[in-house]
Amino acid sequence: MSEVKVYELAKDLGITNSDLLAVLRDLGMSVTSGSSVLDASTADTVREMISQDKGVISAAKTIEVPQALSVRELAEALGVQSADVQKRLVEMGILASVNQAIGADVAGKVAEKWGYSVKVVAKKEAREAKAAKLAPQPKSKHAGKLMPRPPVITVMGHVDHGKTTLLDTIRRTNVTEQEFGGITQHIGAYQVDWKGKKITFLDTPGHAAFTAMRARGASITDIAVLVVAADDAVMPQTVEAINHARAANVPIIIAINKIDKPGANVERTQQQLMEHGLMAEEWGGDTIMVKTAAKTGEGVDELLEMILLVAEMADLHAEVSTSKVAGSVVEAQVDPRRGPVATVLVQRGTLKIGAPIVAGEAHGKIKAMYNDKGERITKATPSTPVEILGLSTAPQAGDILESAKDEREARNIADKRAAEARQERMEVNTKITLEDLYKQIREGNVKKLGIVLKADVQGSEEAVRQSLLKIEHEEVKVDIIHSSVGNVNESDILLASASNAIVIGFNVKVDPQSAKMAEAEHVEIRTYNVIYELTKDVRGAMAGLLEPVYEEQKLGEAEVRATFRIPNHGLVAGCYVTEGRVVRNELVRVHRDSQVVYEGKLDSLRHIKDEVKEMAQGYECGIRTDAFSDYQVGDIIEVYTKKQIARAI
Repeated sequence: MSEVKVYELAKDLGITNSDLLAVLRDLGMSVTSGSSVLDASTADTVREMISQDKGVISAAKTIEVPQALSVRELAEALGVQSADVQKRLVEMGILASVNQAIGADVAGKVAEKWGYSVKVVAKKEAREAKAAKLAPQPKSKHAGKLMPRPPVITVMGHVDHGKTTLLDTIRRTNVTEQEFGGITQHIGAYQVDWKGKKITFLDTPGHAAFTAMRARGASITDIAVLVVAADDAVMPQTVEAINHARAANVPIIIAINKIDKPGANVERTQQQLMEHGLMAEEWGGDTIMVKTAAKTGEGVDELLEMILLVAEMADLHAEVSTSKVAGSVVEAQVDPRRGPVATVLVQRGTLKIGAPIVAGEAHGKIKAMYNDKGERITKATPSTPVEILGLSTAPQAGDILESAKDEREARNIADKRAAEARQERMEVNTKITLEDLYKQIREGNVKKLGIVLKADVQGSEEAVRQSLLKIEHEEVKVDIIHSSVGNVNESDILLASASNAIVIGFNVKVDPQSAKMAEAEHVEIRTYNVIYELTKDVRGAMAGLLEPVYEEQKLGEAEVRATFRIPNHGLVAGCYVTEGRVVRNELVRVHRDSQVVYEGKLDSLRHIKDEVKEMAQGYECGIRTDAFSDYQVGDIIEVYTKKQIARAI
């Protein structure tokens, strides 16, 4: 017999299909059903293993599952039909479709029917696994051919140190003038051809609020170019950029920029960089430092030479012909005319028009592809940044893009990830520890500023969200109820209305219908183009939620020298103003022998027979308080007021 089906071999060995499938999976075989076919050699190996050691079956009775998995995935792990798993779930009182996610605890009870126990393992789509997918793959007979690829350069540094201007000089375009406030608002990917060799650049924003985007840029780069202004030297974001580049384990090239400006001090800049472990080659170190003037172009050619030199030493290669294409989503947005659009940096394989792909929870088939110049292209090789159309939704910036066998497989993978994400959100919302409970009780008076956030692109949305979450105060917190890309719509207004939140838009528009609904629902919408203004206003709004704080200001004192009772008015204290002034309707304390015997309000103030508003030092007056009538000669009446102090966050 040259081939044998799994169920036939299981019957021949006297074991169940699920037991045999478990053994085959332990051998590294992707066999999913009893009707799968095994070659004769594999069948003989399995026969010999089981005949020599029956323990392999009991050892295979444990299956590994993530915290959440679909009914179909559980059926495949157990080696049974999805319908059988659904039937078992119905017996447990659970109705579930084949694509519906169930928790590991439910999966364990289902698995017991077939004699299995489950072991919960970390989610397979963890960040480490994502990174591993893009790592160089071991060569095999199916591997694609390794070819040299262009280096990917991340330009980093402090705000306004000239990063975008440097790229502008290299690319001979003008991006700075198109950016609000002169600050790059989101990542752009560009490719240049210099002396016959291509170099890919990632332009990361310099504002401190975009730290997360800068970190993501470093994670997919080969070389980090750190731009430091010679007239400003090392700044906080410069240090952040150094740390990100080191965390990504990539070489750093320093571009000491603005050497043409008055006050430029290259030596001071090099000294400060040395304090952070970056010593120039000319000083005996191993860090390449190039002096540049981005506006005039001075030193730019030398910088490109150094980039290519470092890239040549790194010997950068990638598989080009492999069918397994992978890349990273650099940016994503929803275009009103074209739908979901993603900027992708291809890292392995050749991405082609019509290819079925999956990126995070998004899936689709590439309908169109454009290079950084806006030209329509049909394929993209490693280190090439492209803009692609055809995804079902906008993926998250930083998601791994992969090719799929067909659109159905891509959809299934995306649906699985979406189900896992929903399950994780449910677990986060339902699980609570004693520590969490104590914290909630302790923070019972904490107020929240609800925000529905909309931004033009994924990178901006992520950066603004993280900026807002960094605004911390013990009494009031930011609660981002929802954040996404796209213009403000009616759904956002309804959500804000139901949640008593405000809507904040960053580089987006508000359509007339949404504005009309916001007015009817009394929902405030604020739109911004510059992140500084956004965070400033949010801080102001949060300060408005703080409990008021008052400061006492002493107005004066009066000594009680006599007491007398007036019909229909009660006891009146005849006083002499010894200090400051006494003011009607202000607060008072009555001191007696260093003890406070009453605190309240001064209800009536008279001079002779007239009711007056205040009396100054050196005058006599009559003081009456409705809630206190036990004045004694010698009491000191302190008069004071409370003023609210403006609070800021």
